[in-house]
Amino acid sequence: MKFQILFSTLIVILLVNTPNSFSELDLSTNSKVYSTAHSLQIYGSGLPEENLIIRLFAPDETIVKFDQITTDEDGSFNYSVLIWPEPSTNFPYGTYTVEVISTEQSGISKKIDVKFTSTTDLVEIPVERHVNTLVFAPETAAINQSFRVFVQTTSDGLLIGNDPEKLLKTTHVHLPSGLSVSLSSEFNILHQGLYFVDYTAREEGTHVFHVVAFSQGTTSHGSAATNILSQDLGGISNQIIKLNSILDETSSELDNLKSEIKGFDITLEHASNQIDENIGDISNSVKFISEASSQLNALMLPIIASIGLIVALQITILARRR
Repeated sequence: MKFQILFSTLIVILLVNTPNSFSELDLSTNSKVYSTAHSLQIYGSGLPEENLIIRLFAPDETIVKFDQITTDEDGSFNYSVLIWPEPSTNFPYGTYTVEVISTEQSGISKKIDVKFTSTTDLVEIPVERHVNTLVFAPETAAINQSFRVFVQTTSDGLLIGNDPEKLLKTTHVHLPSGLSVSLSSEFNILHQGLYFVDYTAREEGTHVFHVVAFSQGTTSHGSAATNILSQDLGGISNQIIKLNSILDETSSELDNLKSEIKGFDITLEHASNQIDENIGDISNSVKFISEASSQLNALMLPIIASIGLIVALQITILARRR
């Protein structure tokens, strides 16, 4: 008897701990594509009188509807989740996910993707998710200086993702040397669907950031390249500003020199005029001296002649006395 009780208990434990083998949870929807005013109806089966949690996820993976229902005695359920409203920021067009979670079968769940579109002609088409990845990196940066790379992930135009280590787990950067370095654990969350990494390059050349996003079975790739220089544009700009400052100082010095040279030209011109005036004065003086010399010669010649005559007479008189 005790052995039978222990065996029954063991069977119950195994049934509880191995839900995937003996689970009873099925989920279906009344359509795959919906538009405004249409009803999203789900149906399926679980355990008899089992509590089920129903969640409806928007394209950005936020929960827009949350309900709890109880299955019938035979385990079946049929439930109207919502009437699709007019599209808005809370209910945009895109791919939605309906999830049913069992509360008694170790939390097993079933999911179905449906499409909310603008058309009223509901056509059975495959529901696909389109994940887009954008990478924003500077065109140039300096070696051994940190710069920031941004990543944006969207689905149906809405930001998606929370944990970058899971969403961007295979992201890496290609170095100029040919090596690849993983960046999966380097990203920080700026906002849901917006991430950044502060990267410091140790090599000059082109660095290619290859971002791989994986969300709900869909992979998306994005890339951007940054050319690493010996110095960044800020350093070059500072050098240009310094050079402009030196050129301005040189120009100022040249203006001062030009002003001084202009004053020197005026001084030279004045000196030249003074020399011309002095030469004119000297010329007049020489003319006056020449005229005075002529007059003096005119006066001296009679006197000299008289003196000579007197000397000659004296010599004659002396000669006669002897």
